[in-house]
Formats: sequence, structure tokens, C-alpha cells
Amino acid sequence: MLLQRRGVEPDGHVSALLEAVLSEAGHEVFIDRGGSSGVDWAKLIEEKIRHADVVIALLSEHSIHSEIFGFEVEHSHDAAQSQHGKPHLIPVRVAFSDPLPDSLGAILDSLVYHFWEGPQDDARLRQDILNALAAVRPAAPPVRVSVAKGLRLLPRPTPLPKPVNVKLEAPATPAPQAPVLEPVGGAVPLNSPFYLQRPADQELRAALTRYDSIILVKGARQIGKTSLMARGVQYARERGARVALTDFQKFNASNLDNVASFFITLAESLVDQLELPVLPSDLWDERRGASVNFERLLRREVLKHLNAPLVWGLDEVDRLFTCPFGSEVFGLFRSWHNERALDPSGPWAGLTLVIAYATEAHLFITDMNQSPFNVGTRLSLEDFSPAQVEELNRRYGAPLKDAEALKRFVALVGGHPFLVRRGLHELASGKASFEEFTAKASRDDGIFGDHLRRILVLLARDMGLSQVMAGVLRGQSCPTPESFYRLRSAGIIHGDSQDQARPRCSLYTEFLLRHI
Repeated sequence: MLLQRRGVEPDGHVSALLEAVLSEAGHEVFIDRGGSSGVDWAKLIEEKIRHADVVIALLSEHSIHSEIFGFEVEHSHDAAQSQHGKPHLIPVRVAFSDPLPDSLGAILDSLVYHFWEGPQDDARLRQDILNALAAVRPAAPPVRVSVAKGLRLLPRPTPLPKPVNVKLEAPATPAPQAPVLEPVGGAVPLNSPFYLQRPADQELRAALTRYDSIILVKGARQIGKTSLMARGVQYARERGARVALTDFQKFNASNLDNVASFFITLAESLVDQLELPVLPSDLWDERRGASVNFERLLRREVLKHLNAPLVWGLDEVDRLFTCPFGSEVFGLFRSWHNERALDPSGPWAGLTLVIAYATEAHLFITDMNQSPFNVGTRLSLEDFSPAQVEELNRRYGAPLKDAEALKRFVALVGGHPFLVRRGLHELASGKASFEEFTAKASRDDGIFGDHLRRILVLLARDMGLSQVMAGVLRGQSCPTPESFYRLRSAGIIHGDSQDQARPRCSLYTEFLLRHI
């Protein structure tokens, strides 16, 4: 299967080149050429990825910012994790050498890249891909790793530049009429003029100032949790704390295969980031439980030697909810909170956990008395208000010229942070008039097409959930709490209860009514 950004060059040239090469070599090639959408299309894409032997991803300045392209790469990676390496991912950089966004880099940077800079590389790339296919081995079950001295599960880290002291406050001076635009998607850069502070920003700073033991950051997908956390840990750095960040989306299947692999991987990541001269496997004693080993290392080798508070950001912890050992992990986090309350001068007083998640924890954790999700400081991220959209419009140079245009824009995308920024970016770049923008917004080939098709693929994975969403579009309530929370955490609906469930914005309503 070939993954590409449709309708752009030189992606199209390289795609056609590889399709011809692979077909001549006797391989069956699938490329999503567009022209169709809907639930059947979404099912087809998922099926093709899951049954592919090899997925070739064409990485270009166009594709890396495509949400559906990123989703297809992530889905290929997830399928390979659960299917013993199948499909095999082969990344090709198409006239593009810049660093990848974090979500793609976490998957692809450990693989061997192939490069195409221009037509002069056609012949070489042809041979490189044929050689790569010849080297692909049949899928085999993973071998369980035993912890032994000298073991390292993560690649040895490359030195990173020291964090820059970035001023986080919103710009005090008016934004220029022709602002310098930046790519939209993923975490908003620390020095971006397009980051809007919300009440949760001040609440997070206050909690970090107090060095609360657990700070929970909850919000739907693409609402800004990672961007908020990035600013929180930067604030902690400025106050002299040591900082570590763990994104559980970057953990692969072998890291999550069993509780011992998980904790040793977590320990390696932590000591590497803090640049501590210790290898966790050298201190591991398998006669103890994995959680006991990890806690001893954290207490004796990390907190004891830092000589500063530790703020540890844990992003995308939802991934642990369905792990068989998730309760053990969360129970350990909760125990540190309890021990700190019993002994305020003990080692746990120097640890603050900032936990970001979207899914309702109580759907997966049966004993909430052993859960960190009902203690500590809880912050909720909400969509932008109309006034905040108006402020962001000003920072983009006011592409929405009057109050009527602003009202229509908010009616279309609501306060969805990603959609607001993506829409204003498109209008500010002058690629379309406001009337053209609104007319094409919900079309499959419109500015939000990738984003909308991704939602369709998510719903197509679970036809029961898709049927629930169809009911919501007809004005019905969600039939179960689980369906309500799942749709809300995915960022597709709004509401405080099953009966109040409604599509998050009219853009979703228009698109999904046509397709489900």
C-alpha cells in the first residue's frame, strides 16, 4: 500500500514511479486515489492497511501536515504492533529533510529512510525500494525480553539542546496585519503568537507553584492538552524544577507486552531525560515485583540525587487504560500521593505528576480508591469562547472582516481549537475568500477534508458507535454512558450528559449527515 498526499507534486510523481516499479515486480499495489468517501471508504482504508504486507509512506512538506496521512501511518504502526510486524513500514522522504512532527517521528525515526530529491533519483529509488522489499521477513511473534544487567530497551538518546527560556505570556502589542503563519497541527510552539491562554493555564501554574502531587489535565482530542502541558513544564523549568515528559503514544507493543517491560522502559526514559548516570536494568531485581523495582529506582536514584523538585508530565495515558497492568500502574501513582500526605517531608514531596488524558477513567478502573483520577488538582480544557475566537482572528491579521463573518465562522466550527486555527490560517493565507471557504468547508476535498475523513474512519471501526452517532445527528440521546463518553472524548460531540449529546459543531453535522 502506498500512502501519499493526493493532488500535489512531487508526491504524485514519486507515487506513480513506485506504483509502476512495484506492479512490474508482480506486487499488488493499492493507492487511495480519492473520488469516494463515506463509511464504505473508511472500512476499505482500514482493511487495506491491516491486510497489507508493506506500507510505503511518502513524506513531504505536504503529507506530514495531512491529518488523514498521519492517521494512516499511525494505523499502520498499530496494526504492525498487534500483528507481529505486519505491515512493514517503509518511509520515503520526498524532497523533504526537516524533522517530522512528534507523532510521525515517534513512529518513523527509528526506521531506515529512503530519499528522493529530484528526477535524477528515480533509478536509485526504484532499486532501493526493491532491495527493501527483498529484505522484508515474514512476521514472527515477538520474543519476550528478560531483564538482565546491561539491558537497554530504548535506543541510546542523542544529546538534546538545553531548553530555551521562552516568555509564555500572550503578546502585549497588537499583532501585525500580515502575521508570519505557522503550520497547524500538534502542539503549538512555546513562542507562538497564536496560542491562547485559557483559565486552565493559570490553574496549572498555580498548581505547579504549590507543587501539588497530582495534576490532572482532561479534555477531548485536539483541544490543546499537550500544548498546555508543554507550557506548564516550561514554567516549572523557569522556577528551577527538573522536568521529564513521557508520551505513552510513543511506547510500542513490546514496551506494553508485560508489566516488567513497561516499567523498565519507563525507567530508562526517565533517567535518560534527567541525564542520570544509571542504567535501570543494572539495579533491577526480578525477585521483586516490577512496580517495586521502579519505585525503588525512582526514590533512591532519581528523587534522592536531583536536588530539585521533579515535575513529570505524562501524556496520552489513555493508552494504559486497556493494558492488563494498567490498574497496577495507576495504583502506584496513587500510592505516592497517599504517602506524601502521610509524610510531607518524605521523598515524594519532591514529585509532581501532570497527567493528561481524554477518556473517562471510571470506564476502565474498577476500584477508584486505587486511582489517581479522583485525587489531586483537576483541570478541564474547554473549547474557545466567541470572544477568544475573535482575539485569535485579530492575531491572524483579521481575515474575518466583520462581526457577521465572525458569527458565521463560529457557527461553522464552534470553538474547536484545531478547526479555529486551521480555518483562520487558511483565510489569512489568502487561498480562498470567506464565501469560498464556507461553501467548501464540509466537502471531502475541502480544507477540513483530511480531518473529517479521519473521524469517519474512527467511527467505521465500531459500527455500534457509528449508529449511536447517527442517532445523535437525528436529535436522539446516547443510549449508554459508555457511548456518550467515548464520542465526547474523541471530540465528536458536546454535552454534559447522554440526553444533552449533540455534534460538536455544524461542520461535523453537515459532513456526517452525508456519510453515516
